[in-house]
Amino acid sequence: MFPIRDTIPSRNPPIATWLLILINSLVFFFELGMPPQELEQFFRLFGLVPARFTHPGWAVFFGLPADNYWPFLTSMFLHAGWLHIIGNMWALWIFGDNVEDRMGPVRFLIFYLLCGLAAALVQWFTNPNSTVPTVGASGAIAGVMGAYFFLFPYSRVVVLAPILFFPVFFELPAITYLGFWVLTQVFGGTLSAVIPVGGIAWWAHVAGFAAGIALHFLFIRRGRAYRPPCRDEYESEVAWVPFGYWEDSW
Repeated sequence: MFPIRDTIPSRNPPIATWLLILINSLVFFFELGMPPQELEQFFRLFGLVPARFTHPGWAVFFGLPADNYWPFLTSMFLHAGWLHIIGNMWALWIFGDNVEDRMGPVRFLIFYLLCGLAAALVQWFTNPNSTVPTVGASGAIAGVMGAYFFLFPYSRVVVLAPILFFPVFFELPAITYLGFWVLTQVFGGTLSAVIPVGGIAWWAHVAGFAAGIALHFLFIRRGRAYRPPCRDEYESEVAWVPFGYWEDSW
């Protein structure tokens, strides 16, 4: 199922979301101008290579600085292809504006980066000997999706699903769509432990999603910065948050 849009309008311009999409796009176009060998080395230097930090001697042998931890940050701005970046930026566009609306641009940026760092750390812990660079914003975006899951569970998400080769559009509650998405990540991560399959950082996605749920409380804006709920948001927060949070969130 591919998400097309959600039904929750944002009150404020999603400046941070636009900025993140712009930065990721500019970096990707910079990558497109590189020869294959140079791009591979670029990914090794700025992507997350877990073995680089687990085995410093191996890293030095292959010319990778073992004491440089910037890849935990820079890796989330790299993408391996058109489908990779389009899928990630589309998800960020759909879910990021509403979460940013609740946090404000600066808090949202910090929240986004922290979720990405949590995903990168879990990727390292779960694949400590991997020599394959991990790149992509999906861990950070999973954190945004985790926050959206908690803040807007009754929002509607319009999805596209191919049924018998025909595209079918229908709506799902956000809690259903995002709940199904994170379960597929858990299933993929569990299956990959039995049948090793490269290409997708399953547990990094799960970690980002969990970090989004755990951290978003710290970044929600208080006061009157937010609008009244739309029809498909009613009772969403009451169903989730602790007593006293509902009154403070307006």
